[in-house]
Amino acid sequence: MSSAPLGLAVIGTGAMGTRHAENILRAVPDARLAAVYDVNAESAARVASSLGCAHSPRLDELLSRDDVQAVVIASPPSFHATHAIAAARAGKHIFLEKPMALTLPDANAIIVAAETAAVRLQIGFMRRYDPAYADAQARIRNGDIGEPRLFKGIDRDRDAPTGPPGSISRAAILTDSAIHDFDLARWLMADEVIAVRATIAVVGDERTIPGPNVALVDLRFARGSLGNVEVIQGAKYGYDIRAEIVGTEGTLLVGGHQKTALQLLTVNGAHHDLTGHWLDRFGDAYLREMRDFLVTMRDGRPPYVTGDDGRRALAIALAADTAGERGIEVAVS
Repeated sequence: MSSAPLGLAVIGTGAMGTRHAENILRAVPDARLAAVYDVNAESAARVASSLGCAHSPRLDELLSRDDVQAVVIASPPSFHATHAIAAARAGKHIFLEKPMALTLPDANAIIVAAETAAVRLQIGFMRRYDPAYADAQARIRNGDIGEPRLFKGIDRDRDAPTGPPGSISRAAILTDSAIHDFDLARWLMADEVIAVRATIAVVGDERTIPGPNVALVDLRFARGSLGNVEVIQGAKYGYDIRAEIVGTEGTLLVGGHQKTALQLLTVNGAHHDLTGHWLDRFGDAYLREMRDFLVTMRDGRPPYVTGDDGRRALAIALAADTAGERGIEVAVS
């Protein structure tokens, strides 16, 4: 590719899309924010005005721009397949937020569209770019804890989803939240999840909760190791993301709920601050993954997080949804 800045466009101007647009504009070398698009034209116009970029009124207009070489898709998950396939057919490289789709046929169609058009497809599993998780993965590969035997993922959101009862599907807690842990489980354990069991429930007043807010998923890996993922939405106290990997020679503890490495100890007890929001906890990781996306295009190397990675994590989530519905162990497709 040429040495000129690469033009990127952002599809979806909610919290995640806006953060990606800000990162591209201010902190991603050799990138230029060309335009944004959202089905909510007012939202897109507001973000475009604040960032000083163009606002495309239609998706086809955005994808036809000559100054756009790649798109960042951060629209709602139900639009991911439509937007990603359209981008591939327009010859644009694709950074696609998780979940890459909501069904396996749609995930497959995205992968085929990208391969057919010979464009790059990277999935937004930003935890792989978090220094603590990246260091854990390197230590596991180095043999520091021996052979991994157990994976534990804890995923607690401070805030609960809002909306009328029944407005959020049972699978949403898996495809929107737990899917990060399913990807980490594969990546850190260097193994494939072959079967799952799950309990998915509404805990609290069902008249005021839009959908399941607690999920427990047991994982069984191909080489015999086990795993468990816990998801709670509406934990109240903070944004608490952790993982444990137990090996034959040691254990790694990753992440936590403390924002800064400072504690106050007094006669009244110990006190420390808490991480409140996912954009705060993984702010650096979002920036690193976007910078790496640009590097893959510059250097011509494969994406660090591939479409196949996205599909496999989605397959685990959908199998867990079925397992929770039927109360049985379900094989992962």
